[in-house]
Amino acid sequence: MRIPQIDDVRAAAAALEGRAVRTPLLRSDALDALTGLKLFLKPECLQVTGSFKFRGAYNALSRLDGQARQRGVVASSSGNHAQGVAEAARLFGVRSTIVMPADAPALKVERTRRSGARVIFYDRHGGYADRDRLADQVAREEGAAMIHPFENADVIAGQGTAGLELCQSLAERGLTPDRVLVCTGGGGLTAGIALAVHASFPLAKVHSVEPEGFDDYRRSLAGGRPVANDQHTGSACDALLSNSPGATGFAINREHVAGGLVVSDAEAFDAMRVAFRELKLVLEPGGAVSLAAALKHAAAWRGETVACILSGGNVDPELFARVLAGAA
Repeated sequence: MRIPQIDDVRAAAAALEGRAVRTPLLRSDALDALTGLKLFLKPECLQVTGSFKFRGAYNALSRLDGQARQRGVVASSSGNHAQGVAEAARLFGVRSTIVMPADAPALKVERTRRSGARVIFYDRHGGYADRDRLADQVAREEGAAMIHPFENADVIAGQGTAGLELCQSLAERGLTPDRVLVCTGGGGLTAGIALAVHASFPLAKVHSVEPEGFDDYRRSLAGGRPVANDQHTGSACDALLSNSPGATGFAINREHVAGGLVVSDAEAFDAMRVAFRELKLVLEPGGAVSLAAALKHAAAWRGETVACILSGGNVDPELFARVLAGAA
């Protein structure tokens, strides 16, 4: 197991130069007044493919040699990593196969295919082992490289480039964050962000944020070892429904993450409405949980400088309409 370091994150930033969007760091007088915080939002919903996942996928493909690229790549994902890998593969001229749950949001399936990927479906109710087993089987049969969404040092380093940008933007404003909140599934984004944040702001508290019922990271951090979720479905935050923390990211996060936070689907929906109303941002439920946590804990953190990574905006239009109408 190779554990990425801050120099890997910096190298990834060089590889992504001119390919990934340098997403802005946003703030709002209305949000600061609402929360009593100095609140900053990093909207990765504006990233290529609509989520941070493009960063890690592109960096991982950039590290493959020419021979490996000729054999293609395989990934398993509910949608955001799928789109990131598919689009990165398209840019490199590489064949891609993505294993996706049959109930993945239609928009994510459509956009994965739009980038030229072959999609193979699995039944999410069969569990994560089935997904990984199927992806491994395809990779072995085709001699393709597996691009895991969070058990890949190059993917984690790529995700961390969002953290580098966050720190640079804060430093340019003369600010030091008290807390950085990260939407967390398998923990790859959280690990990359934590490496970047603590390289610049070692005293900042980094928090993972998960949906209720799928708080394996919170429980793992509290217990000091990875534990699994008891269920595979049951939250609108489909992008965050991992089984348990990845070993690579957990090796970083157990040293760098101050603790895990949990929000309900209803709180995520409320954060989606707030982001749209105040900043005209479109977020998916999983991409809104960091903002939801800031809203939830604002009274306890009053006066602090808090930064949220808004991890994605690939929400089905029908669900988004229901959320905005208060019907979800």
